[in-house]
Amino acid sequence: MTGTEHAALALRGLVKQFDGKVAVAGVDLDVPAGSFFGLLGPNGAGKTTTLSMAVGLLRPDAGGAWVLGHDVWGDPVQAKRLFGVMPDGVRLFDRLTGAELLAYHGLLRGMDPTVVDQRATELLDVLALADADRTLVVDYSAGMKKKIGLACALLHGPRLLVLDEPFEAVDPVSAALIRDILHRYVGGGGTVVFSSHVMEVVERLCTHVAILAEGTIKRVGTLHDVRGDRSLEDVFVEVVGGRTATGEELAWLSR
Repeated sequence: MTGTEHAALALRGLVKQFDGKVAVAGVDLDVPAGSFFGLLGPNGAGKTTTLSMAVGLLRPDAGGAWVLGHDVWGDPVQAKRLFGVMPDGVRLFDRLTGAELLAYHGLLRGMDPTVVDQRATELLDVLALADADRTLVVDYSAGMKKKIGLACALLHGPRLLVLDEPFEAVDPVSAALIRDILHRYVGGGGTVVFSSHVMEVVERLCTHVAILAEGTIKRVGTLHDVRGDRSLEDVFVEVVGGRTATGEELAWLSR
């Protein structure tokens, strides 16, 4: 489709309904190659649904998605070679150790076993998971599960990472490590798209942002263009709405 070949990720007219309720109402989005792109939105805004359709996990009712010009739904094999995904809430094959899980992912992708072993060793070491070599993933902490999920997404050397809430329920040390790795990845020419509703994380990491609310994109652009001279939180609240307290409500709390 015209206009999709130069973006790392291009979404056109994505629509999804569940039981007659519109979750995503026609999302158009271009993620520039080499960007660190944050998809912002309140709970229920349609972030997970949008990203799931973008990576082929959920079929849209209308519209399409392209990764570096390749149609995710029309040519899924080629498109999926180009990106790694860390979905939120999707169970891993967690009755395996971290090394076994990475080996499984690599073999599913048809990678050379020697390359898989080498990369898995490096990823487990860098992500501070090497000491848990005998621990099953089911027994990992929340932060460890995020890190092994990121390792699986990185294993095949993709040019695009799509991460759904990668910092949710992650301790500060694990979060800092994940941030460092993602910065290194983008610095090497990769592109990261991640969803979040934590303004501080987005402002610290992102070059570009989009604000999604009620299933549609409300604002999109570089971080500077979207927030201007204001805080991203102020812009987000203005766009999304919901701050209605006048100071008179709950006055009994100060008595």
